[in-house]
Amino acid sequence: MIMEPNTLRLQIQSTLQPIDLWSPAAEELLMATCAQESLMGAYRKQVNGPALGIFQMEPRDHDDIWKNYLAFRNQMSADGAKIAGKPELCTADMLEFNDPYAIFMCRIHYLRAIKPLPDAKDLGGLWVYYKAFYNSVNGAATQAEFNRHYQALVKGPAI
Repeated sequence: MIMEPNTLRLQIQSTLQPIDLWSPAAEELLMATCAQESLMGAYRKQVNGPALGIFQMEPRDHDDIWKNYLAFRNQMSADGAKIAGKPELCTADMLEFNDPYAIFMCRIHYLRAIKPLPDAKDLGGLWVYYKAFYNSVNGAATQAEFNRHYQALVKGPAI
C-alpha cells in the first residue's frame, strides 16, 4: 500500500527527532529514497531480490551497519533496538514491516556517508547523494526516474 507523504514525514520526524538524527535535509533524502526505492511503500520485498522495506535495504547492508558501525556506538545501537522493539536482536527481516526501524536504518546508512547532506530543497543534490551513497554507480536508478518518482509521490519538500 502506498504511503501518504505526510504520514511518512511524520514517521520520519517522530523516529529521528528524539534521537537527534533528524534534519530537513535528512527528511527530504529519506522521502526521495522511499519514493525511488519502493514507490512510497508499494513494494516491501524486492521482486527477484533480497531488498526489504520501504527503502529496499538489502540484508547484507543491514547487517554491515550493525557489525561495522552500530556495534561501536552504544547509544545509537540502543536507540535502534528500542525503535525496532526487539532489544535482543535486530534482524534484516524486520525492515519489511517495521517502518520506524527501516527509517532508522536508512538514516544510519546515510550517516555513514563521507559527505554532508545536500540542501533539502536541492533535488539535484539529493539525487547525487542518493546515487553515490545508496544506489551506487552500478545501480539501475536514473536521475529522470528519481525526479519523476519524487514529483509524483512526494510532491516537493514540505519546508
